[in-house]
Amino acid sequence: MMLAGKVALVTGAASGIGRATALLMAAEGAQVVAADIDAQGAAATAGVIAQQGGEALAVTADVTDDAQVAAMVAATLARFGRLDCAFNNAGVAPREAAPLAAIDPAEWQRVIAANLTSVFLCLRHEIPAMIADGGGAIVNTASIAGRIGLAQAGAYVAAKHGVIGLTRNAALDHAKDGIRVNAVCPGFVDTPLASRGIERRRAAILARVPMARIGEPAEIAQLVVWLCSDRASFVNGADVAADGGHVAN
Repeated sequence: MMLAGKVALVTGAASGIGRATALLMAAEGAQVVAADIDAQGAAATAGVIAQQGGEALAVTADVTDDAQVAAMVAATLARFGRLDCAFNNAGVAPREAAPLAAIDPAEWQRVIAANLTSVFLCLRHEIPAMIADGGGAIVNTASIAGRIGLAQAGAYVAAKHGVIGLTRNAALDHAKDGIRVNAVCPGFVDTPLASRGIERRRAAILARVPMARIGEPAEIAQLVVWLCSDRASFVNGADVAADGGHVAN
């Protein structure tokens, strides 16, 4: 029970890595806020947690909107009284592959807003809530795209590099407040977000992954829960890959 007695907030909790992490957090003893722009998906995740004997709150939120992020954190505090852990996971994939010079500015803004600005907005409201209760642990979803380049995915790569930089700075700025901030860098994982890109390039992807397979959301969830737990008490400002060895290749 790595998160026994803790309150955890997960964005992008309707599916994929977010859903797997919300379920594992609950199994590890946390009271969970499952947040997503997909209201039905968030409610479904919270419902599974309740069916399994846990306690969860579903919140509908667009994490690119500052007022909605503020309301999401406020709902967490209103229901559970504090915030101990946060997993800032929500994001989007590019609508289509394109070389940098061919990216439409509106698409650039969409990808940056959903994958980078959203993390800033979440941190902006989560950190004061944690400071008020003596500290906490935050994990942001970056990607191997935050460590390397991926052809024809310039906006996504820029956003995920930004998440790693933002993670490091938040860790520096708020270590004195008892808050640890880390990032996970998944490789190619079998999620609805990644499915189209994986199917288009499966052979090429597997050729780059020493373990020769695609990851599972539950495998990333294990890492996130550990980073949120007291077992990772001296891990701060790190970007930890879970990619089957992709970036080592």
